Amino acid sequence: MHRALFVKKENAIWISHLDTMRLFQRAFKRSGLLLKHTQGFNPRPSVSIAMPLSVGVESDCELLDFELDGQSFSCEEIKQRLNNALVPGISVLSVYDDGRKLKELKYLDCVISLEYDHGVPESAEDEIRSLFLQPELLVEKKGKNGIVQQNIIPMIVHLNVSKFNDTTLKLEAMICCQEPTLNPAQLITAVHTYLPHNKPDHSKCCRIELYDGQESIFR
Repeated sequence: MHRALFVKKENAIWISHLDTMRLFQRAFKRSGLLLKHTQGFNPRPSVSIAMPLSVGVESDCELLDFELDGQSFSCEEIKQRLNNALVPGISVLSVYDDGRKLKELKYLDCVISLEYDHGVPESAEDEIRSLFLQPELLVEKKGKNGIVQQNIIPMIVHLNVSKFNDTTLKLEAMICCQEPTLNPAQLITAVHTYLPHNKPDHSKCCRIELYDGQESIFR
């Protein structure tokens, strides 16, 4: 089994998770890399992405697991072949063997930009920082059984708020990404809900890095 580390940027952030999967399947085919398929009535290619990425979110640390069907190529050649077949905005940084078990994946670093057309409100930085220092912060989350209230504070390992420029605040956070899972978008929702006067006109989110339970980089 191989694992690829890839980035998703620019206009590619608007490609859905399922379409990203299909895109990679076509890229393997175009590059002459034959994927192994499951057995049974409806065979499926042996390729999967570790964590679905929400539409509109950038990432520097996506993980793709795949298995080739009887072919032997170096990891560097697989990387080059895939990059020649992928669309702009999606590129493979590295390919390697024997990636760690996904159940060991625990934390995620993310950066959120809060953008204000008319400049960052005077008290926004301090108020947003104080918001995430509370012992409890309930935010709505869509689940299988409908919308539920989720306390997001226990799922934030650490969070820093800083002024990037006159129109942008930057939130840098390490959060839980598995059991339990915190969607970075819920941090933006918290600002919208509890500090409506500091609601940004635009927001951006990027996954930066993945970690295990000891906060070591996960690969």
